[in-house]
Amino acid sequence: MSYKHILAAVDLSAESAQVLDKAQVEAECHGARLSVVTVVKPLTQVYGGMDMAPLAGGAVSFEQQAMEQAEAQLRELAARSGIAAEDTHVVLGSPAHDIRELAARLGVDLIVIGTHGRHGLGLLLGSTASAVLHGVERDVLAVRVRVDEDLG
Repeated sequence: MSYKHILAAVDLSAESAQVLDKAQVEAECHGARLSVVTVVKPLTQVYGGMDMAPLAGGAVSFEQQAMEQAEAQLRELAARSGIAAEDTHVVLGSPAHDIRELAARLGVDLIVIGTHGRHGLGLLLGSTASAVLHGVERDVLAVRVRVDEDLG
């Protein structure tokens, strides 16, 4: 199978470059377009269970700042890999759901996502990578990312 459009899903951690590198290799191998996405969780999702009413005005400002910071970081990461700004996507929402939704909207045929590959079957895939797999209608490549302690 030859892929035409690949979506790399990154979390902007230090390991994101590993996921993007693998996605770039796949894109070059298939002559495919490469897009990249990161999802910023809403403040209420990050701090679920807390009464957010007193922060109502501040929450919007905080989320806007988080989105702007994510956009800057993602564009910088993408630029180092030669990915055009129009192929970068920052979404506010639920990572697994919004990655699948964006992939469908863009018509990608492969999603590349990182996983830490912790020990044990239950931890084989990270929660986001595992959730992306459920109900997705395209191929998913899970890249085992290595954190600094794994590299030593």
